[in-house]
This record gives sequence, structure tokens and C-alpha cells, in this order.
Amino acid sequence: MHKRIGILGGLSAESTAYYYTYITRTYTERYGDFSQPEIIIYSVSLQKYLDWRNAGEWGEIAADMISAAKGLEKAGADFGIIATNTMHIVFEEVQAAVRIPFLHLVDTTVKVIQQRGFSSVGLLGTKFTMNEGFWKDRLAANGITPIVPNLEDQESVNTVIEEELGRGQFKDNSRREFLDIIGKMANAGAEGVVLGCTEIPMLVQQQHCTLPLFDTSAIHAEAALQYAVARK
Repeated sequence: MHKRIGILGGLSAESTAYYYTYITRTYTERYGDFSQPEIIIYSVSLQKYLDWRNAGEWGEIAADMISAAKGLEKAGADFGIIATNTMHIVFEEVQAAVRIPFLHLVDTTVKVIQQRGFSSVGLLGTKFTMNEGFWKDRLAANGITPIVPNLEDQESVNTVIEEELGRGQFKDNSRREFLDIIGKMANAGAEGVVLGCTEIPMLVQQQHCTLPLFDTSAIHAEAALQYAVARK
């Protein structure tokens, strides 16, 4: 039997649906049947997380995520994933509070970047993701130089994520704006770009960009699928 996957989601609904769809459809495409791993989703209320995050109340976020993770554990999940980049800021607190393992989104992505042999990457995400150490420190610790947009561009990216992508809105003008920012990071030395928000890949795909893109949602979901089907 496959391991049962627990998805801590709702951050946002768009990314959670992407994870579920990726895992289930990829399994069938790869193995030819519908014996995909069972999935349990604990979808939290996004608004309180946005309020806590903007107020710097990371302790409240950690406590609520721990409650959700314990819910997944109690429901029978064999392991878990957190279907968002930014909330990995409190990953260690969540992992320490439960017995089941959680797969770290950043660590799984860093492995892929290393496999590609890149020494520098641009990082797009919320302003918290682009500035907090949970992404940049892990990249640097593995010999990969992180490059982030300037402060004005960071605000623009964050606004699009919060006001459009999280609501399921994907606009052409916002895509052009993101591609312009990616171009600036390429000029600054980025060999590829980490789409460090689980909604960005719904706006910007490889077909839109000549610079290699690292879709953290797909990479993380793929890692979950592989872990679930691997023999214990």
C-alpha cells in the first residue's frame, strides 16, 4: 500500500488544488491506473494567516499550523506537506510537534537546483519569502547565490500574489510585469528563477520565459508522490 499523504493547505485554495491535481493525475499518467495514494487535506482559513503574518504574529501561525498538522496525523496521514512557501518559516516548529515526517519544500527544491548544476538563482515570492532566511539561507548553505528583486519590484510581486493570484486571477499585464522582473534578475546574474510562491506557476510557465524556472509547487508535489509510492 502507498503511504497516505497529508496536505496542510488553504494557503491558498489555488495552490492546494494544484497539489492534489498534480499528485493524482501524475500517478495515473505514470502508472496507468487509478491506485494513487490516499490524500487527506486540512484546509485552514487563509485570512487569519494573512492577518497574523502582516502583524508579525508568527507564534499564532505556528500554533494553528501545529493544530492542523496534528489533525492530519490523527486522521491517518503517514507523512505531510505544507502547500505553501511562506509558511515554511515555521516549518521546524510544526515538524517538532508531530510524529509523522513533513517534507520540506525548500530542501526538495534545492536538491533539484543542485542537480541542474546552478550556482545562482533568482527568487520570487511574497515579500516574506524574498527577505526571510528560510529560503535564502538554505540556498547559500548549499553553494547557491540567491538573487532577489529590488524593493519596489518586491512590493509589486507581493501585491499581485495577494490581490490576484490568491483569488484565482491570472492577468496578462501581471505576467508581463513578472517577466520584466525576471529579466532584471537575469541581468544581475541569475542562472534560473525559483517560483517561490505556490501560485506563481499558474501565472508564469516555462513557455513564457527563456530563463529556466523552478516550479516549487510541482517539485514539492512530485517529492510527495515519490515518497508515497516508495517502499517502506
